[in-house]
Amino acid sequence: MTGPRSGLKSTSSSDGLFRVRAKKRFGQHFLSDTNILNRIADAAEIARNETALEVGPGLGALTAVLAERAARVVAVEVDRDLISDLREKFAASPHVTIVERDVLDSLPSELLAAGAATKPYVVVANLPYNIAAPTLRMFLEGDVRPRRLVVMVQLEVAEAICAHPPKMGLLTVATQVYGETSMVMKVAPGAFNPPPKVHSAVVRIDVAPEPRVDVPLDAFFRVVRGGFGNPRKMLRNSLSYGLHVKQDVVDDVMTAAGVDANLRPHVLTLDQWADVTRAWIGRPNQ
Repeated sequence: MTGPRSGLKSTSSSDGLFRVRAKKRFGQHFLSDTNILNRIADAAEIARNETALEVGPGLGALTAVLAERAARVVAVEVDRDLISDLREKFAASPHVTIVERDVLDSLPSELLAAGAATKPYVVVANLPYNIAAPTLRMFLEGDVRPRRLVVMVQLEVAEAICAHPPKMGLLTVATQVYGETSMVMKVAPGAFNPPPKVHSAVVRIDVAPEPRVDVPLDAFFRVVRGGFGNPRKMLRNSLSYGLHVKQDVVDDVMTAAGVDANLRPHVLTLDQWADVTRAWIGRPNQ
């Protein structure tokens, strides 16, 4: 697996098959703790007829665990130096496909097709911190959405994903609008080789069949982004600035939504953001 960004140090897999260097530009930190790997796989709850799509297999430690549980494993790796060794390691496992690709350059359907796999599928990943948010967005908003995601990210990102009022943030809303989130476990730096400078955590996102708000998502995200543009300000001010309207327009919208304009954005629930969006869409003289 690959993980958070850090310095360049020599490392090798626990079985001695690979002798590689973790690369800073890919944010590589290799995880080989068997207990943690099994807990990640357990959290994914992969059914025997499902595909496991792994982002950043690294040395293949988690890939091997997933191969014992899934009908197919599609492991997407961007580091060319790891590809041939990964393919050699899993040459005797025809249901495991190593795909050389940048995950952000593809649609989910294209990644599945590259691995001769179909839905239903589950995403399992130890995400480099610098691509965590766009990777989650790619799968949650993609053309073929997974049934579940189990990903390791920086602890602060995990806490944001799983937050509740009054600690909501833009990432919280953008994730939870697509599914239920939960913290699986926290992971100390010493579990990785080389160890990162920060703590990590594994989160689980159970993707809902449909978005959890009954308003157009483009309008919803416009309102939410506007609200969090100045998160320390009251909604009357942040929405006025973010939506480029006068404060009296915001006051009318918030009154129609039944939400106090003096609140700050981090205290609003998904349903309240949906109410504000509905009132924004339905305001007169648009």
